[in-house]
Amino acid sequence: MGWTRREFLALASVGAVAGITGCTPSRETPQTPAEDQVEPDPSVDLAEFESLALDTSAWRYDEKNDVYYQLGLTYCKSPATAAYESLAIFVPGAYFTAEANGSTYSCTVNEKAVVGAFTAATAPVLMPVNTGTLAAQASPTTYDYEGLAPYMEAGCIYVYAGFRGRSAGYDSASGTGELYPGGSPWPVVDLKAAVRYLRYNASVLPCDASRVFVFGFAAGGGVSAVMGASGDATLFDPYLSSIGAITHDAQGVTVSDAIAGSASWCPVTSFDMADAAYEWSQGQYAAEGTRAEGTWTRLLSQDLAASYGAWVNEMDLRDSDDAQLTLDETETGTYAMGTYASELLSNIDEAATYFVQNTAFPYTYTPQRLEDPTFPGDPNLAATREADAAASAPTSDAAPADGTGEGEAGEPATDAAAEDAAGASTLAGVAQVQSTIYESAQSYFAALNADNWWINYSHSSASVSVSSVRDFVLHLRPADLDASPYDLPDRSSKTNQLFGIGEESTLHFDAVAAGLVEKNLDAYSACEDWDDEFELAWQGDLEKVDSLETDMATRVAMMNPLYWLSGHYEGYGQASVAPHWRINEGLFDTDAALVTAPNIVLALRKYDGVADVAHTPVWGQGHVLAERSGSATTNLIAWVTSCCDQ
Repeated sequence: MGWTRREFLALASVGAVAGITGCTPSRETPQTPAEDQVEPDPSVDLAEFESLALDTSAWRYDEKNDVYYQLGLTYCKSPATAAYESLAIFVPGAYFTAEANGSTYSCTVNEKAVVGAFTAATAPVLMPVNTGTLAAQASPTTYDYEGLAPYMEAGCIYVYAGFRGRSAGYDSASGTGELYPGGSPWPVVDLKAAVRYLRYNASVLPCDASRVFVFGFAAGGGVSAVMGASGDATLFDPYLSSIGAITHDAQGVTVSDAIAGSASWCPVTSFDMADAAYEWSQGQYAAEGTRAEGTWTRLLSQDLAASYGAWVNEMDLRDSDDAQLTLDETETGTYAMGTYASELLSNIDEAATYFVQNTAFPYTYTPQRLEDPTFPGDPNLAATREADAAASAPTSDAAPADGTGEGEAGEPATDAAAEDAAGASTLAGVAQVQSTIYESAQSYFAALNADNWWINYSHSSASVSVSSVRDFVLHLRPADLDASPYDLPDRSSKTNQLFGIGEESTLHFDAVAAGLVEKNLDAYSACEDWDDEFELAWQGDLEKVDSLETDMATRVAMMNPLYWLSGHYEGYGQASVAPHWRINEGLFDTDAALVTAPNIVLALRKYDGVADVAHTPVWGQGHVLAERSGSATTNLIAWVTSCCDQ
């Protein structure tokens, strides 16, 4: 009898297969210490993490808004950087009984308090990943209530944790002048340490410490997905140990870093196949720029696309009927059709149908793109980003020079709905271009079909169907990024930075691209734009190890949620996977591959122990906090509340 790796491990989880202990698929997110847990190891130093105990007499109070908060709480014993490895906690005032002691307050948990849908014992913890490009997230040094109201009024505990970003750096706060490590996997390591800190101090905090929800956008959404997929994964242990992250509580019971829920918008992740995924989704249909005829990068694009098709057929991704999703290879060696492509088309059709059934015409379409979100918690963030942008970048030509954003019909475009849906009213760095106004659904779809008929709209049933992935991509999601966009040949992408090591700030990391360069060297090198340095560039970088002697392949795996979710990978079944997931994507997003979010969703829906997966592709929105209606914040809080009601 033949079993897939997923089926084999699922059997092992219930004891049907002997000798596979330790390889079980997801279990429920570990709770705070339970009575039936194994007795702690008597050799454990119970006082080891006493220095990280929360000072309950150091709370500060915003009387006007009734919020208690603490800033600058170091969450590990040996932080590599004081500027980033600390956090801030914001608590609705009703959850505490407080006694003033000068400028601070001594607080104890008010067990009878109720705020929104929660009590002091049931309140969830929300943690933002406040970067779409994996820049380092500084820990707040000052307090401001702006933006916190929805979280506080809902009864949530809001924790803003700093963490290292995509590059190594120098910590000016410490004054040592030493370079601290950054890049993969440090952003995830630091957030895991922060989660453990909260669990260690759970007895003095008004929350259910098992209910930690992490949320992020773009590459930050990818980090949120890794946090959700890799709870207690042993790959991170050496890194956590190096910064003195908490491993056990004051009773000697192991402290978990698994979370209850992960929310992401337009996630950018799964970097082992990210370039191949982008070329299959979008790049193989482009014929300009780095994909122009005669360039070696066009050949690379086509070969990466073919590699992705072969990878899909090895992945054991399955539909709702448990049938494996595959791609069919054509006579030209491309993979453009099959049940996998049909699954993607069904997502697109559903989103387009929802759009037309729930959109009032005239409809104003305004393309938008978000670089980094500005979730609340750090009042210095927006000013810092504005200063950095002014110092390093020319004025963007994405928006009209006069800033009016006039529509093509000559009327001022009304972007309130778009801002509400994308959360742009509270976000910095949203680029906008001219709007287009469509008087009716018929005129909208007629405009989309102007050059050739590819999208079908039924007025009677108000339904939409798209002819092919290729047509959808060419019209609405073209390849705006260069070929092999995440691991660029000149190592200039932000993802190349993510896999840099120390002073070598950017490195190649894509083993698929490396294999293709080696295999097809003769064909690539015959092109005029070929540089002889490319021959050994990938090979040399892939052999490098980081400061903990971890190789590149492992570092790439540690930033890939599928590594723990799919039986294709060795990490399958080796972590505690979050039971609750929310993944939104803008279908017009040209910064991410069309398949990134669906692949995570497909893996999650077949993973034992995952309770719910809310996947929402949003028609008409791009690389933003895509929502079909309402605001990102309101919808996030409503989702968290619904998860806690289960």
